[in-house]
Parts: sequence; C-alpha cells; structure tokens
Amino acid sequence: MTEIQQLLVTVKRLLKASGLTYRDVAKATNLSEASVKRLFSTGNLSLNRLLKLCAMLDMTLTELTQEAEASVPRLSRLDESQEAELVSDQKLLLVAVCALNHWRLADIVEHYWLNEVECLHRLLRLDRMRLIDLLPGNRIRINVTRDFDWLPGGPIEGYFACHGRDDFLSGAFDGNDESIFFVHGMLTPEARKQFTNQLRKLRRQFASLHDESQHTAIGERHGTAMLLALREWEPPAFHELRRPATSTP
Repeated sequence: MTEIQQLLVTVKRLLKASGLTYRDVAKATNLSEASVKRLFSTGNLSLNRLLKLCAMLDMTLTELTQEAEASVPRLSRLDESQEAELVSDQKLLLVAVCALNHWRLADIVEHYWLNEVECLHRLLRLDRMRLIDLLPGNRIRINVTRDFDWLPGGPIEGYFACHGRDDFLSGAFDGNDESIFFVHGMLTPEARKQFTNQLRKLRRQFASLHDESQHTAIGERHGTAMLLALREWEPPAFHELRRPATSTP
C-alpha cells in the first residue's frame, strides 16, 4: 500500500467515525459525490484537497500522517525461518540493523563497505520479508514495532551469543555515558515479576528515546546497547556446595 493510499484509508476511517459521508466531503471540496468516490478509489488527491479533508476532521496534515502511520500493522516478532535468513548473510543483517535504526541507503553506503547495488539488493530482501517497505526514492518505512522481540533461543539470539555478547561484556564500562551493574539478592516469585515489569518499562523508554533520536543528524547518533537480564541464579561454585533437597513426609 502506497503512502497516499494509507492516508486515504485513514481518512475514510476517520470520516466514518465522525459520522461524515461522501456527500459532506463533496460539499467541502466543491466536487460532485461521484468525483469524491472516484478520488478515493484512484488516490488522485491534490495537496489542497487533502488539507480540506484534514480541516473537515479538525486535524493538521501532520496529525493525519501520524494517525496513518500508527494504523499500519507492524511486526512484533519474526518466525524462525525469517530470523535464519537474516543471520545467514552478514551484510543483510547489517543493513537490517541500520534500516531499523532509521539510516538511509546513502548513510549505509557512506559508512560501510557496501556499494549501492549491494545495499539495495538487501533492502529489497528486507522488503520481501516485510521488515520494511522500500518506497520511491529508496526511502525506508519500518514495519516493526519499537519494542520488537527476537525469538527466545532463536537464530538471532544464537548469533548474539556467539558473536556479540562476550565482546559487549568485555568492555571496561568506564566512559562518561557507560555503566554496568550487577546485583544479587533473594526475591520471591512475585517480587521478580514486579521487577520484570519495571525492566519492560525501561526497555520501552529506551525504544522511545531511540525514535526521538532519529530526527538528529546521522553523525550525532551512536550505536548504543543495553543488556537487561533477570533469572533465578546462583554462582556455580555455590551451587556445587548445596545439599540435596530433602523431601517432607
């Protein structure tokens, strides 16, 4: 679906919700009702008429665009075959990460050893996988949610475990904007559940800041990673000293 088609779908939905008909649109745009129906079916919409539709809905064009964007179904998780395809090609995985971080094709080619043809080929693969829509002018529209999840124990997590986790944790974490915390305590299952909910909120906040940062120049944004982990655990050396649990008669 093109951007203008998505806008028109959103306009029709909002008109219906507001109790407005094609006849009302015809009066507001100085068109016949038949012309309005044809306009919605063909998508042949001028900016002036789109602004009149926005006025009917008491919205700005920016608000309408945001509403249309929010209504697009987004992926929250891939299946195993899609994840496996991503990790099968390191350049595809790189382009996917860049695209999901709001990089343009030109940005990727400028910063990595990929030419435009290689990059475009991978963007088209991502389009077929429905991670993105590749729009005219090689613009990229992301089709995944902000808090996109990898499959537990899936190919992406496996790739990170083999190729990223140890490297990430080997850092000194002593920079001005770096930090690492390790805490250990004894919590009830309910307490762990409460804390897990707090971690999910923190993850959503990270995703929100990531979205806000896309509006700055590419040179002012830097790859930033955060690892959140929580599970029932004790050091292996402690576990070896545990007595076997005794059953209660």
